[in-house]
Amino acid sequence: MSFFGSILSKLGFGESPPAVTPASASGTPTADQGSTAGTSAPSAAPVAPTAPAVQAVSVVDVVAQLESLATAHAEKLNWKTSIVDLLKLLEIDSSLTARKALATELGCPADKMAESAHMNVWLHQTVLNKIAANGGNIPADLLN
Repeated sequence: MSFFGSILSKLGFGESPPAVTPASASGTPTADQGSTAGTSAPSAAPVAPTAPAVQAVSVVDVVAQLESLATAHAEKLNWKTSIVDLLKLLEIDSSLTARKALATELGCPADKMAESAHMNVWLHQTVLNKIAANGGNIPADLLN
């Protein structure tokens, strides 16, 4: 799993049940389910495939989760402005080495990587934007 993937996982992304596929929804056998193609037995009328069950994209309430974690955490952490605090809150390695790995994974510009403070600001903003792009409800004032 990627570093950013572990952030999403800690926030509960990707925990929805799998979608129903048309083959399993219609009950029509697929090739690996013992199809009788090529036999001389008359076939039943074709069954129209049913549409797959549509699942709403669930929005992860990131703010509520992080606020709850912050309230219960022994340290006073400001996840809204600090990438280090955000990672600590999620119980993910927040060392400089780990943050550089995350910044590299997310495509941090070389000029920002040269200075850890600039990298941290870029990284925090990018992580929040990517969480929002994946369905997290990050307030607009934290995305600017």
